[in-house]
Amino acid sequence: MKKVIIDPITRIEGHAKISIYLDDTGQVSDARFHVTEFRGFEKFCEGRPLWEMPGITARICGICPVSHLLASAKAGDRILAVTIPKAAEKLRRLMNLGQIIQSHALSFFHLSAPDLLLGMDSDPQKRNVFGLIAAEPELARGGIRLRQFGQDIIEQLGGRKIHPSWAVPGGVREPLSQEGRTHIQSRISEARTIILDALGRFKRLLHDYQKEVQTFGNFPSLFMGLVTPEGLWENYDGHIRFVDSAGNIIADKLDPTHYQEFIGEAVQPDSYLKSPYYRPLGYPEANDHCRLDSGIYRVGPLARLNICSHIGTPLADAELKEFRDRGKGTVTSSFFYHYARLIEILACIERIEIIIDDPDLMSTKLRADAGINQLEGVGVSEAPRGTLFHHYQVDENGLLQKVNLIIATGQNNLAMNRTVAQIARHFIHGSEISEGMLNRVEAGVRAFDPCLSCSTHAAGQMPLHIQVVGKDGSVVNEVWRG
Repeated sequence: MKKVIIDPITRIEGHAKISIYLDDTGQVSDARFHVTEFRGFEKFCEGRPLWEMPGITARICGICPVSHLLASAKAGDRILAVTIPKAAEKLRRLMNLGQIIQSHALSFFHLSAPDLLLGMDSDPQKRNVFGLIAAEPELARGGIRLRQFGQDIIEQLGGRKIHPSWAVPGGVREPLSQEGRTHIQSRISEARTIILDALGRFKRLLHDYQKEVQTFGNFPSLFMGLVTPEGLWENYDGHIRFVDSAGNIIADKLDPTHYQEFIGEAVQPDSYLKSPYYRPLGYPEANDHCRLDSGIYRVGPLARLNICSHIGTPLADAELKEFRDRGKGTVTSSFFYHYARLIEILACIERIEIIIDDPDLMSTKLRADAGINQLEGVGVSEAPRGTLFHHYQVDENGLLQKVNLIIATGQNNLAMNRTVAQIARHFIHGSEISEGMLNRVEAGVRAFDPCLSCSTHAAGQMPLHIQVVGKDGSVVNEVWRG
């Protein structure tokens, strides 16, 4: 068997590689997505005081620190056995909306737009954020401004744009100031204009990417995420819902703190990333990833738009209807993760406009004080990339005894593997591998916006090493890209 190796994958958060296996006829027989970094956050948090965990786990990632901050604080709320003040919940929600905006803007405008706007087969030396700035300066500037808007919200609440130590077990540290409220209000109109323009631009591009729509992770799976009790789009609290590819709700109103009843975690010897699956249907073996009764599921923006009844804001609901019309209901192509991100940015902006005048945002009743009342707690929130679980066990002094983190990228791991194989089977035939094909394989992974938790990005592109290995182990073809 021949093997093609893509190591590392570019324009994602962290380090990973792809192995593509070819049979004797040059056809793809299998493909694997490997996460090659190991950090061990779950282990080295043991022994730390509960009160430190939001600040510590926010350091897992420089792109989505707010997600870990909030999930950790919510786990702390459970261990304290308190209901946090309404003002604190509203403030946490506001920060999470800012987090989703800034992260989605980074993913779409900086990491994926070079492929979409400049072309999958364009010159790799120019197919990066700098090439995008040169070719599409207004769009690139809009992406920068949109991300800045999300980061401004985080900074106005937490005092800094990255790693704010603001949410704590029992509530939050500070309210929104009047100056902060005024600043956020002044940016809403511009942000809304930018995202509506980007949505229009993306929808016009879809005509040119029909082949990618059909082959970038377009397969049946389950979709999972949080919804409100009424089934609305949710990003901070709520119940877990699973929907299948036909749009059927197969599980609903699941308590996210009981995640172990419906989520199992598998490991593979060739990756440090765990592979969660829907426990009632079991772990999908390699030959049945596409079965409708398989336990493979997807999370994140695509899943959230597939599972909710509606979003609850006028502009985003209009976009959601058009989005679903393109998929005739449930949208199964992972290429539409990009589309879903843009709709979610719009939804966040509309929600911010609604809640920014709430007087509770400036309340000083922000924290419920208590000691250790439970020895176990689970905090769940929607990170930009999908549902995030923090599960802590403590002793009577509040020292961590065990930590389990289930991140969104892990929950998409099985789907990413399936996506890589589907793209490779469609675009690779024979031993000659074009650069555009390799970029499509990477772009299929980038559609999920994987966050591999090491806060490392490439400015432009990272070196790429590809090998084609024959059945006898000899290297029959080798390409270096730097």
